[in-house]
Amino acid sequence: MIEITVDTRSPTPHYEQIRSQITGFVLTGALPPGTQLPPIRQLAGHLGLSNGAVARAYKELEREGTVTTNGKKGTAIAPQDKRTAPGRTSPDRLAVLSDAAREYAAIAHSLGYDLTAASAALHSAMTSPFTKAPS
Repeated sequence: MIEITVDTRSPTPHYEQIRSQITGFVLTGALPPGTQLPPIRQLAGHLGLSNGAVARAYKELEREGTVTTNGKKGTAIAPQDKRTAPGRTSPDRLAVLSDAAREYAAIAHSLGYDLTAASAALHSAMTSPFTKAPS
């Protein structure tokens, strides 16, 4: 289950916080194609926001090709082949990678590893024959 959060003190607009989190979940596979998003009113109520903020986030996601909206069927994650070309979402892809790098660095640091050891482990993981390259 994914959890969307909004920092009401952040200068980033609420709709953008929602949009970027959903995009991140899609890029990492946490929200696979076909996954139904909560109805606008439900998500707005859960987050304590206006319906308009969630509606705008969904509209932006639809414009980008990340989701599809089908009337009463609601909003769902678009099939991979229907999404916008990866180059257009590069700022989002870079943000997801940066977040993962920060998390990896925190884990490595808490385990007592230095940059050299952490880099070697990352290099090994990325060059493993079992590691699938991103598409």
